Amino acid sequence: MANCLTLKKSNCKNCYKCIRHCPVKSIRFSGNQAHIIGNECILCGQCFVVCPQNAKQIVDETEKVKVLIQSGDPVYVSLAPSFIANYAGIGIEGMRKALKKLGFADAEETAVGANIVKTEYEKLLAGGDRDVVISSCCHSVNLLIQKYFPRELEMLADVLSPMQAHCRDIKRRVPNAKTVFIGPCVAKKDEAEYYSGIVDAVLTYEELTAWFDAAHVRLEPDMDHTEESRARFFPTTGGILKTMAQNAPGYTYMAIDGVENCIAALRDIESGKIHRCFIEMSACIGSCVGGPVMEKYHRAPVADYMAVAQYAGSRDFNVAQPESDTLRKQFEPIERRYGTPSEDEIAEILRKMGKTKPEDELNCGSCGYDTCREKAIAIYHGKAEISMCLPYLKEKAESFSDCIVNNTPNGLIVVNDALEVQQINAAARKIMNIRSASDILGDQVVRILDPTVFLKVLETKRSIRDQRVYLAEYKKYVEQTVVYDSTYQLLVCIMRDVTKARQRRNKIQKTKIHAADLADDIIANQLRIVHEIASLLGETAAETKVAVHDLKEAIMLDEDGDDDA
Repeated sequence: MANCLTLKKSNCKNCYKCIRHCPVKSIRFSGNQAHIIGNECILCGQCFVVCPQNAKQIVDETEKVKVLIQSGDPVYVSLAPSFIANYAGIGIEGMRKALKKLGFADAEETAVGANIVKTEYEKLLAGGDRDVVISSCCHSVNLLIQKYFPRELEMLADVLSPMQAHCRDIKRRVPNAKTVFIGPCVAKKDEAEYYSGIVDAVLTYEELTAWFDAAHVRLEPDMDHTEESRARFFPTTGGILKTMAQNAPGYTYMAIDGVENCIAALRDIESGKIHRCFIEMSACIGSCVGGPVMEKYHRAPVADYMAVAQYAGSRDFNVAQPESDTLRKQFEPIERRYGTPSEDEIAEILRKMGKTKPEDELNCGSCGYDTCREKAIAIYHGKAEISMCLPYLKEKAESFSDCIVNNTPNGLIVVNDALEVQQINAAARKIMNIRSASDILGDQVVRILDPTVFLKVLETKRSIRDQRVYLAEYKKYVEQTVVYDSTYQLLVCIMRDVTKARQRRNKIQKTKIHAADLADDIIANQLRIVHEIASLLGETAAETKVAVHDLKEAIMLDEDGDDDA
């Protein structure tokens, strides 16, 4: 299979939208990136359509076409009939003029090839020897049958697609001609490469529009009309049937669009419920006018159908019908090579996803798979990762978050902008003597705390950090931080219980005060003693002075007495 769809790795955000919309689950996730599985993909382009990051891109063949033009050989365009819906008000003549300015030799409608193909379908049914016949115009339907319903390959009409029939006809009429198909389909790029030698390159309308813009080519309104254009109905659901005679005896004619509906019909065929029926199958809802490029950039199903219907005529193109053997196309089964895991292997994978009981298998489809069991099988095949399970991730994240919240030593209270308690952890409940979270969840925070700080933060949208608060009701000291989360309109209060530290500080302060008072008393006593000692010393000194004076006088008297003798 041609690598028609690629991934812009930097753009993938692991949203799993592509796998949810992929009808055959042909996308593998590894390394946080989505990868298209080539041997499973049917190139319906839904991943390209739904990707919100534009991570999927269609391989651009514009440069390849420019090289073809520069080669000197005439390059003809086979223009899909849906062009009238994509380029409003521009008929084939207007498109031909614009395409010639890009260097193309000429442009014709693929509807010419559709006319050839529908005639061949009528021949197949007229023979009456085929039970069920499935149209082979849609390459995505062909790939679906080749890869997923190989037993129904014999029912696939072995006829070239309108693109191939037309390009082969151009090359028959114009020697050395190169052919380029332009339409809304991704799968046509693969069809052109797989059946080489018929179509030399394929462009989407997106690529053509970008080329017009780069070359400054302006499309001029030109709505030509001809009644010989019934095959222009081909890109609409039931469009093939509108062109066919539908007169083969015993046959029922019906049209089915959308891969899911095609799969359901193929299962009915496989089970033997459908017989003698011609089924027009289209992978895209609305057929080609609902192609991936149309759906992504130009989704207007009613207007698109009306544009095609108003441009189509009531008669067939006047086309020379080639020999049937020149229109034959062979289809081979395409093997996908996947084994089947055992029940024990599936059970082990489910266990790793946290699904140990049947009721754990939610089958929510968020991963892209319809059931948890299908997801487990995809994991076994290396197509998916356990982390793709949203309930598993949610439960794991919540468990991890709850573990952190409930085991942090800090109190945590979360309230909404109506000041209603949304969450309270064990540490906060311990601070405020709350037995159970259910006792307060959903109630106003005023029941347990002064709401003033919450109101202030809610009003100013500015956090208040490390505010020291005494919770008198609980006899607790806390350091309190209140922040506002504007994304979720939540107020988060974080409280650190500093009661013991504060009590310790108070005790130390009291001890210091007591020590200071004691020191003052000691100093006062010492001063008093000093004063007393000083007083006593003063008295003793005076008495000593008197005694010494008296002694001195006595001595002097003795000396005087001796002189008198």
